[in-house]
Amino acid sequence: MQFLRTTGRVLGNSTLRRLNTGHVKVSAVPLRTFITLQAPRASTLRSTPTICRAPLKNFQGVFTKRFSSTVAIPHVEKVREATQVIASKPIVAYWLYFNAGLIFAIVVVGGLTRLTESGLSITEWNVISGMKPPRSQEEWEEEFEKYKQFPEYKILNRHMNLEEFKSIFYWEWSHRMLGRFIGTAFIIPGLYFASRGYMTKKVAWQTFGISTMLGFQGFMGWYMVKSGLSEALMKEPGAVPRVSQYRLTAHLATAFVIYGSTVMVAADVIRQHKLANGTFGKDLIKAINNPALNRLRAAALFMTCFVFMTAMTGGLVAGLDAGLIYNEWPMMGEGIVPPTNELWSDDYVKPGDNGKWRNFLENPTTVQFDHRTMVRGRQS
Repeated sequence: MQFLRTTGRVLGNSTLRRLNTGHVKVSAVPLRTFITLQAPRASTLRSTPTICRAPLKNFQGVFTKRFSSTVAIPHVEKVREATQVIASKPIVAYWLYFNAGLIFAIVVVGGLTRLTESGLSITEWNVISGMKPPRSQEEWEEEFEKYKQFPEYKILNRHMNLEEFKSIFYWEWSHRMLGRFIGTAFIIPGLYFASRGYMTKKVAWQTFGISTMLGFQGFMGWYMVKSGLSEALMKEPGAVPRVSQYRLTAHLATAFVIYGSTVMVAADVIRQHKLANGTFGKDLIKAINNPALNRLRAAALFMTCFVFMTAMTGGLVAGLDAGLIYNEWPMMGEGIVPPTNELWSDDYVKPGDNGKWRNFLENPTTVQFDHRTMVRGRQS
């Protein structure tokens, strides 16, 4: 009690009124007061604890755990940090890897849909009702009649019968259904994991960004198909009904970005979990942080960008059906390089263009040559 009376003269009796119960709440005492308190004389306090000039960390044992203050007490800060999620659960990474596998699968299905010329077989985009394919003969004939109203049938496929239409319809329908499944498999579990605290705030924002890109990808898919359904194709002499190579390449690029982002976030979740649990060996951490690996990282980044650009030129090849121009390898006609008048043609120059730059994007011969050149460069 002598300790209380002595300390009360400095802090105020009202501040220490409940000290003996262990429920002290100090809210107005400045930090300097704690640090400058002087210890009473030993003859007065005898064996009672003393408060002396010392760093703040020495006061952690003076008061009980219920002590609270506006002063940033170190052990209180540690408790507060311990209540926060410092690493996402591994199940989040497994879920992301699963979705990455689905994204890889839909890219493959999309490529097959393009190769079978099936992408324009479904002329409407109905998110809910479009999930159900035609079943009866009447429904199939109704769907076929819709397809007949657009340029691809009028110009290229007048010979097509109902059975042939069914085969291209199911490719496009499967592609769209897989896209719907990916959206559901990503958004619903993602909301659950976020609400249960299975992921850090950073990972939650990253997965939100990926889900936004998934929505944009759905829009890009329809925007691409819409370009191949335009009636303006009927008015252009020599026009071929197909989707815009620009939109197709953008659709492919978005898929690559989504896939890469998903894999990178999943790998980072696993790494952060191992670091938080101490299962990452010190030797491995030291090896990863070795400055000698910087050149390898730079080379890997360059190669990743190069492969990405090669794939994008492949998207232009697919959009223009440029692979049909020269179908042998490594020659293109009589040489590795096609004739100059084919590579650098005036046919693709439009009014107002400053040069023949459109050959790189719209000339099938040039686009195929560019793609082949990048493939050779990657191999070397």
